[in-house]
Amino acid sequence: MMSSFIFELFWIIFILSMFIPFWRAYSQRVAREALIRQLEEKRKSRVITLIHRQESMSFFGLTFGRYITIEDSEEILRAIQLTPSDMPIDLIIHTPGGLVLAAEQIARALIKHKGKVTVFVPHYAMSGGTMIALAADEIVMDSNAVLGPLDPQLGGYPAPSILSVLEKKDINQIDDQTLILADMARKALDQVKDFVTCLLKEKIGEEKAKELAETLCSGKWTHDYPITVDMLKQMGLPVSENMPQEVYELMNLYRQTEQRRPSVQYIPVPYRSSERSAGRGASSEVS
Repeated sequence: MMSSFIFELFWIIFILSMFIPFWRAYSQRVAREALIRQLEEKRKSRVITLIHRQESMSFFGLTFGRYITIEDSEEILRAIQLTPSDMPIDLIIHTPGGLVLAAEQIARALIKHKGKVTVFVPHYAMSGGTMIALAADEIVMDSNAVLGPLDPQLGGYPAPSILSVLEKKDINQIDDQTLILADMARKALDQVKDFVTCLLKEKIGEEKAKELAETLCSGKWTHDYPITVDMLKQMGLPVSENMPQEVYELMNLYRQTEQRRPSVQYIPVPYRSSERSAGRGASSEVS
């Protein structure tokens, strides 16, 4: 009798462990859609999200990194196609970057849209995410958010760094594979510079656009260098810091995967001035 009870309990736990993650994912999706609809009604726009975070799958707890893919560009192009030409588009981006082809497709589609395009960057939009942001009529960023350089990467190496080998070594001392890679690097660099110039020339003028494309693409910084709001404003880009609260609330619905011990902890409520004067109640820990 006891063994039968244990067996039944095991299957109940097993079924629940299968069902709960799907129910949690469904509830989270419903909450995201409700908040997106709320933001759309407030701004009278089409809201699209491109948010890449590490996510868990099923009860096994497997995690997967996310980046801009062709599937992302297909979905965003479809969303733009379903949007009336004169309706504003609000694109919320949180991404480490991804495929240049996919990022260019998204950026071209945004440039062609007749309604105002606003890109919101609550935390960061690096590499391909930066390319998409440059296509917007307005970039709205948190004061601490960053964009990144646009130097193309080939085989894990920055294109400008590959080309620098040709300047530092005699061509007879360079193997054929490196020469082929350098040829590809030159083409990739020229292509990205031309595209960035195309994105920016209507906003800041062609000469300034070429200069900025050179700054962003030529390897002046490492690929993960943070380009801040102040730097972007100095470059003459249309950047604002008027981030809607709904964007932060939406980001909370794309939480990182749970760990045994959280890397960062705090009490998630705003404090009034009287509470701050009495001492900070929030705490944090970094692993």
